[in-house]
Amino acid sequence: MLIAFNKPFNVLCQFTDRSTPTRRTLAEFDLPAGVYAAGRLDFDSEGLLLLTDDGALAHRLTDPRHKLSKTYWVQVEGTPQDAQLVALRQGVLLNDGRTLPAQVRRIETPPLWPRDPPVRFRKTVPDAWIELLIHEGRNRQVRRMTAAVGLPTLRLVRVAIGKHTLQDLQPGQWRGVDKQ
Repeated sequence: MLIAFNKPFNVLCQFTDRSTPTRRTLAEFDLPAGVYAAGRLDFDSEGLLLLTDDGALAHRLTDPRHKLSKTYWVQVEGTPQDAQLVALRQGVLLNDGRTLPAQVRRIETPPLWPRDPPVRFRKTVPDAWIELLIHEGRNRQVRRMTAAVGLPTLRLVRVAIGKHTLQDLQPGQWRGVDKQ
């Protein structure tokens, strides 16, 4: 079984939280028994999370050797300049090494659901959206990459993992998808 789930903001990608029991977890979303997250999505990120009951499939979806692409819509603080986008395309030096090159482009504000709580708005600081496609899955990688080029992330939504997309799922909704 493979499930596409739209993980809401401030939900942990596991079914229990032993460290801070007051945080929201996957347990509150009536997901089928026996599934678990194939990979992670940060607590403060939103969007597509794949869940499965098949260990071999989970491994294929998460193993870096398979280089499965992950596509994010990222709201950043500031106005992306060409040099910043070029730096992301070439790979960014982080404290754990250089990232692989990313595909990146400016996008218009995407048709997303409102976030609860909303992203802080500052009248004097512009923001913009970019689409970023990566083939790695380092800890908080997208946030660290955008910060490294001077574009701190305000909102991060994963919209695709390989061929699997969020489509019209609203936060907290899920659907079964083809394993192939």
